[in-house]
Amino acid sequence: MQQVQDFLAESEALAAVLQDVAEADWTRPTQFKGWTVNDVIVHLLFWNRAADLSLTDPDGFTALIGAAFPRMMAEGMRAVENAAIPERGWALYDLWCEQFRDMAVRWADVDPKLRLKWAGPDMSARSSITARQMETWAHGQEIFDLLGVERQDQDRIGNIVILGVNTFGWSHQVQGLDIPERLPRLRLVAPSGTVWEFGDADMPDLIEGPAVDFARVVTQTRNIADTALAVSGPVADLWMRTAQCFAGGKEAPPPPGTRFAVV
Repeated sequence: MQQVQDFLAESEALAAVLQDVAEADWTRPTQFKGWTVNDVIVHLLFWNRAADLSLTDPDGFTALIGAAFPRMMAEGMRAVENAAIPERGWALYDLWCEQFRDMAVRWADVDPKLRLKWAGPDMSARSSITARQMETWAHGQEIFDLLGVERQDQDRIGNIVILGVNTFGWSHQVQGLDIPERLPRLRLVAPSGTVWEFGDADMPDLIEGPAVDFARVVTQTRNIADTALAVSGPVADLWMRTAQCFAGGKEAPPPPGTRFAVV
C-alpha cells in the first residue's frame, strides 16, 4: 500500500523537525488544548500501537480498548495515555520512531481491503493507515506551529484530502446537522501544482485553493478564516465552518486567529 509509505514519510518528517529541539521544548504547551510536545508524541505512539495491534493481535486490541475507554471517560484521554506511556523527551522520541518504522515494515504487504477492528466501526487496512497518517500530520501541525517551522508538504497530503471528502456526511452527522444531498465542487491545488477536483460538476457550491488548507480545515488545525480557501455557496460554507474528518464526539474548529506558526 502506498498509504503505508505515506504514513512512514509523514512520521519521518515530524521526527526530523524534532531532532533539533531543546530539552525544554518537550514540556512547552502547544496551541492545541495546551498539549505539550510530550503529550502529542505520547498520543501518536498510543494510537499507532493500537492500530498495529488491531492487525497483529485482534483480541489484544479488544482488551486494550475495553480497558482504556472506561478510564478515558472517567479520567480523560491525556491521563490514560500518559499513564500507559511513562517515557518522556528523547526516550519517548526513540520509542515512537522505533514503533512507526517497525509498523511500516509489517504493514507494507497487507491487503488494503483487510477488515480491522477499531475503537469505532471496523475499517479497512487502507483506511486505518491513512487515519494514522492524518493524525500524525494534524497533531504534527501544533509542533510545527510551536517551533515556528514551515512544513514542506508533499502530494501525500492527497490521502488526507480524500479522507476529508469521504467524511462529508460524517462531518454533518457528528455536528447534528442534516446531510446535504450533494457534495460541493472542490478545485484544490496540490503542493506539486497539480489540480485535484472532486464533487458534482454541476453543483453551484465551490471550494477552491490550496489542498493543504483544505486538509487543515477538515482536521481542525486552522479556522477557515485563517486559510487561502475561497468558498462560495451555503453548503460549502457550512461544511468548511464545521468540518471534522476524524472520529469521536463533536469538536469545534479553533476560533479565528488562534492557531498559527509562532514567529
